Amino acid sequence: MRSFLYASGAAALVLLMAAAPAGAAEADQDFTIKDPRITESSGLAASRAHPGVYWTHNDQDAARIYGIDSRTGETVATLTMKGVGTPRDMEAVSVGPDGNIYVGDIGDNLDGSWDHVWIYRFPEPKRLNDQTVQARQYDVKYADGPRNAEALMVHPKTGRVYIASKNEDGGGLYAGPERLSSAGTNVFRRIGDVPWVTDGAFSPDGGTLVLRGYFSAKSYAWKDGRLADGEGRSVGAPFQGQAESVTYTKDGSALMFGSEGKESRVVRVAVEKPSPESGGPAPSASGTATAPPGKGEGKGQGEEGDFTLGVVVLGLATALVVGGKRLLRRG
Repeated sequence: MRSFLYASGAAALVLLMAAAPAGAAEADQDFTIKDPRITESSGLAASRAHPGVYWTHNDQDAARIYGIDSRTGETVATLTMKGVGTPRDMEAVSVGPDGNIYVGDIGDNLDGSWDHVWIYRFPEPKRLNDQTVQARQYDVKYADGPRNAEALMVHPKTGRVYIASKNEDGGGLYAGPERLSSAGTNVFRRIGDVPWVTDGAFSPDGGTLVLRGYFSAKSYAWKDGRLADGEGRSVGAPFQGQAESVTYTKDGSALMFGSEGKESRVVRVAVEKPSPESGGPAPSASGTATAPPGKGEGKGQGEEGDFTLGVVVLGLATALVVGGKRLLRRG
């Protein structure tokens, strides 16, 4: 009888724990960047080759990016680019459909004092470790003159590169040539007006572009290489001290919002879109991301529900153990 009770209690406890969400142990959840070298995380991109890994970089640093495991917040790869010059102001990173990582050295804190900026490109490594990678450097100019920019996005279907500027006269969305060339200057041409933003990302299906600023974010329908929705729709971005980055998860189920600072927090916000049947929100791989009321930095969507379920699981497990002991005492 005693063996049966302990075995039954243990089995029930295992089943209850298995039913509970793994929380921080799961990939693509909220996480903290723990690497002390990363104090100004200015770009964020989900790896295509390594699930749960995100690429980031400091904004004024060596030609280097870091791969962060979202399960632990630890750096699992440091990539040092060779074949490029000394970066001036790296502000964005994106992974293209060609399997390459694109880094945008496109910032200009003097609001357009440099007549050209750079994009670096190299293949995403198959193995995660510290290594030197051979990169190509592309010269970039804007058709309407120098710009300050922090957002670089590579379309996941066409591979075309886009930049969103943030000059004092407002933001603009710029399209690069169909293919970048390292033989000459790549001219980016304005194709639309956008808010003053610090980063952007395309949904994995290519149908939505999300742009974020310091205080808000918007999603835009994307069609035929253009913004199909001029006004965009508000996205439930979390409040962060210096909101610098955004990317979709690899599967497109959520947006990951990052910020600068030591041990900065990356916050997951589930992606939703209006339901055709009810007019209310429903889960989707692309659309508008929203966060529940009361969510702040460091507290991702669903965290309160996870906590509640955890309390219930703990209570049931305790009851099983206590009940088993009582039965044993009676026997």
